[in-house]
Amino acid sequence: MSSAESHDTIVALATPPGRGGVGILRLSGPDANSIACAIAGSLPLPRIVAHRVFSDESGPIDSGLVARFEKPRSYTGEDVVELHGHGGPVVMDLLLRQALKLGARQAAPGEFTQRAYLNERLDLAEAEAVADLIDAGSEAAARAAQRSLSGEFSRRVTDILLGLEYLRIEVEASIDFVDEDIALQEEAGVRQRLQSLRAAVDDLLRVAGRGRLLTEGCIVVIAGRPNAGKSSLMNALAGHDAAIVTDIPGTTRDVLRERVNLEGLPITLLDTAGIRHSDDVVEAEGIRRAKSSIQSADHVLYLVDLSDPQAIADSSQEIVSLGRETQTTLVYTKSDKVQDAPADGLTISVTDDVSLQRLRSHLLNVLGFSHAVETDLSARRRHLDALQRTLTALDVAVEQAELGYTDLFAEELRGAHHVLGEITGHMSSDDLLGRIFSTFCIGK
Repeated sequence: MSSAESHDTIVALATPPGRGGVGILRLSGPDANSIACAIAGSLPLPRIVAHRVFSDESGPIDSGLVARFEKPRSYTGEDVVELHGHGGPVVMDLLLRQALKLGARQAAPGEFTQRAYLNERLDLAEAEAVADLIDAGSEAAARAAQRSLSGEFSRRVTDILLGLEYLRIEVEASIDFVDEDIALQEEAGVRQRLQSLRAAVDDLLRVAGRGRLLTEGCIVVIAGRPNAGKSSLMNALAGHDAAIVTDIPGTTRDVLRERVNLEGLPITLLDTAGIRHSDDVVEAEGIRRAKSSIQSADHVLYLVDLSDPQAIADSSQEIVSLGRETQTTLVYTKSDKVQDAPADGLTISVTDDVSLQRLRSHLLNVLGFSHAVETDLSARRRHLDALQRTLTALDVAVEQAELGYTDLFAEELRGAHHVLGEITGHMSSDDLLGRIFSTFCIGK
């Protein structure tokens, strides 16, 4: 966003398009009050909701409620006005068009939250949690996003950042101001504090890993030969007939997707075409798509029909050929038709709820998610990447501290501090020297 754009007054519908009992038009920026006043006739006091008639140059459009929020105590940190009218698409369009005529600009996607970040009403992690809360695919995901939105994730990051900053101040002061008789505290104590910070990052990485699963979900591909029971398993896990099931091989020719909630974890199941050689052009394309889906999946369930001895014999080699051995579970199907089964995989029947629950529990385990807990926080892949890079920098810092290389130790701390600050948008401060002066009273 350019500086000119940041001073624009923006407008957008804050409710989904379509018909509804209520539709909300939101304005934010320096002219929000004047534009809303031109539409509503007059505005109530801040944080007071009042009834008004909404009009344009042709006359009344609608009647509803007006809510006004003065800067900086608003969502965006700017003057914000909301017009709550009846949720018909024509009414909302007329209100939007009138706001645009009066000088507002159509808001870009996410621009209200972007302004909240730029005006320091939210940090980056909290801003992302807004989208995560809206997109939550389960109750557990919604609660985790709300905890992050309330600042819990950012607070834990900030606590670590402060610990790193204080340690940096001490270490860099001992390097840069040797003439002022500032010495590094007892080395064992410094290493202990460093290990404590490392443990805090490691614990947050574990929590964020669970949060990433809640936020982004997982992709699980159901693969195998034709008639291995893939579509039947898809239907059993989805709880309805999402895929066509027949005895004819090659029924599924494209990738079918179904979203399921597995004890709080959102999972996208992909039912794929049976993997075999085929001269049928359409089926061959389906097989190609199946193999492509396997490569991008978080986990693969490779199904083998227990009533097919040759499929059992070939299963190990077929899994190796997928190139995803460590992310693949061998699942023997149709156990209701065969008494004995190999011991190197899970054995299920779609008619047996016990075996299906065993498969669900196995999936949660291999995906690194047992069940939703109250400490879960919404997180994204970039958060995990930043935490992992921070952890790597701290590991190197520990090595440099043990070797007595203070300069290199300080550099790794700086790197860790900078990378961790990417999560909330607070990079390592440029005024660290000023902090050193104020903390250690240098030059007194």
